Amino acid sequence: MTVGTEKSTVRLVAIDDDAATLQLISTVLAQDKLEIFTATDPEIGLQIVYQKKPQIVLTDLMMPKLGGMELLERIQAFNPTIEIILMTGQYSTESAVEAIQKGASDYMNKPLSVDKLRNRVEKLVQEAHRAQRAFQLDHELVEAYSFEGIIGRSVEMLDVYTRIRRVAPHFHTALVTGPTGTGKELVARSLHHLSPAASGPFVVCNCSAIIETLFESELFGYVKGAFTGATQDKIGMFEYANGGALLLDEIGEMPLTTQAKLLRVLQSQEIQRVGSPAARKIDVRVVAATNRDLPALVAEKQFREDLFYRLSMVEIKLPSMMDRIEDLPLLVRHFLEQFARQYDKPIATLTRRAQALLARHPWPGNVRELENVFGHACMMAEGNIIDVADLPSYLSKPGSRATLQDDVTLPLEELDRRHARRVLDHVGGNKVRAAEILGISRATLYRLIAENPPEAKKEFEQPQP
Repeated sequence: MTVGTEKSTVRLVAIDDDAATLQLISTVLAQDKLEIFTATDPEIGLQIVYQKKPQIVLTDLMMPKLGGMELLERIQAFNPTIEIILMTGQYSTESAVEAIQKGASDYMNKPLSVDKLRNRVEKLVQEAHRAQRAFQLDHELVEAYSFEGIIGRSVEMLDVYTRIRRVAPHFHTALVTGPTGTGKELVARSLHHLSPAASGPFVVCNCSAIIETLFESELFGYVKGAFTGATQDKIGMFEYANGGALLLDEIGEMPLTTQAKLLRVLQSQEIQRVGSPAARKIDVRVVAATNRDLPALVAEKQFREDLFYRLSMVEIKLPSMMDRIEDLPLLVRHFLEQFARQYDKPIATLTRRAQALLARHPWPGNVRELENVFGHACMMAEGNIIDVADLPSYLSKPGSRATLQDDVTLPLEELDRRHARRVLDHVGGNKVRAAEILGISRATLYRLIAENPPEAKKEFEQPQP
């Protein structure tokens, strides 16, 4: 049975072996923006849930073949974001608390109160519409705050974008610094793409992967007979990048002897192949990248001071993930969409407990770690939503800042409260910014952080009239 219109975007499934209760629900809740499906057989009702993927489910607690509590567990396993309301004519505090702990949104007594039913479902419908709008807004925000493949809207990242725009048209050398996994190569590519040499090649040299004795020949090339095994001429990376840009990644790993030759090339814009006296003119923009403290290396005589000053004429520093934590929701949406397309899966969102787990992780591997986490999660997810079980297990292990035990034993309201306080502490008590990071209104934030909040259990200590 279906009540509603084809244009309905919010779906509700009501399951009860009492046909009169289903008729009451259909009549009381009928509205244009809600599509209602009903079933007197719980097994058929479960199949409807699987097929229609509703946002809301109402189910009786005591039914033949399949009880409401088991139905709750199966629906939660299928999609933990579905709001489930249990209905019963045999109220008990124990079953109410058990239902809430297992993920139910509410627990209502029979005979149903029409006003309470209508008000509760109307709030869930409004929340579903807000979630749909938020999903679309997240997608639009990812597009709006994407700069040359880099995602972020934090003050730190907006400053990075500004520096890239200003530097790209003019630079010949630039230094990009930041912790591992923060996107230094993306910055180098964006500098190249926005430069006058954008039509030329972009070449990457991983300095940490080159054997010390091969550095000179890899960078500058060699001529036939220059050394044993040099059976023909070979161009180096500088010549290959001529007319474009060369990224010297992990520049801090370059040996001192090669640093001296690199400095000469940067000053003269000429290279000499190993074994050749002839100088060759080149036009190459050089971007050096490192996660190491170059001034400290200079002080320790492990990096040439003159080369450091030459490279650092323009420096772009990238923040760690924890220094731009407000970008986490944008990055989550970006990687979710990226891997959903890559694996051809209809993954749309994460459960709130999965979001809380990600928000409390310290991200030592920065954006690269987040990307790997979502590659794993999207591969493991079976439905259209990512839950805690789909995330890499190390995120939930004791010793990390987020534990699975926290997620499964705390009421959702308390979990939200703790996360809100953690974000508020991170931004120095700035409630406006905390609300923006959390994606909630300031009124909701004030409610979450209020002192002596009411405990969820108290709502179920007495049967409702």
